[in-house]
Amino acid sequence: MRTGCVAAVLALFPALCLAGELKAVALPAPETDGGKPLMQVLKERKSAREFEAGTLPMQVLSNLLWAATGVNRADGRRTAPTASNRQEMDVYVATAAGLYLYEVKGHRLEPVLAEDIRAATGTQAYVRDAAVNLVYVADFARMGQSSPENKVLYSAADTGFISQNVYLYCASQGLATVVRASVDREALAKKMKLRPDQRITLAQSVGYATK
Repeated sequence: MRTGCVAAVLALFPALCLAGELKAVALPAPETDGGKPLMQVLKERKSAREFEAGTLPMQVLSNLLWAATGVNRADGRRTAPTASNRQEMDVYVATAAGLYLYEVKGHRLEPVLAEDIRAATGTQAYVRDAAVNLVYVADFARMGQSSPENKVLYSAADTGFISQNVYLYCASQGLATVVRASVDREALAKKMKLRPDQRITLAQSVGYATK
């Protein structure tokens, strides 16, 4: 990290070690009741491009990631569909503490990079201020013998399902969000140390709107 572990980061990620090395973060169980009615959430869904600096409470982050693509059935299927249930989409979570991978089955954050790369997740200035930037990554290795064209098509559609789940959760909870295609994918993939068969599709900023 650029300036070490500040108090706000430690409050959000208590499992972060003081030496600047990230550790896995066990997320609290998602709260799957409550929230606004669906039709009201659809009415209030919108994009926002101004964010207050700060962090999301751990419970909010847990709920957000579960809503995005968490396990919602005993057979391991998720809140967002994927073509042939390949589950090829990964959600990376860029925060002030560093970069994590959302490990869906264990509902936890796995450490990737002990560096604040939020500014690198998009070309717009506001991305550095959002509490969280989600980076959607398709793992083509999980997509079997699908043609290259279908891998691109299916992963794009599956990204849309996940990002809309995030939009709806944010509308329900009064959070600001915007999904973004303006990403330097080559530079970001290099920073994230992705394999050649992992492809960044979109990114999405989440946080609290400026008042």
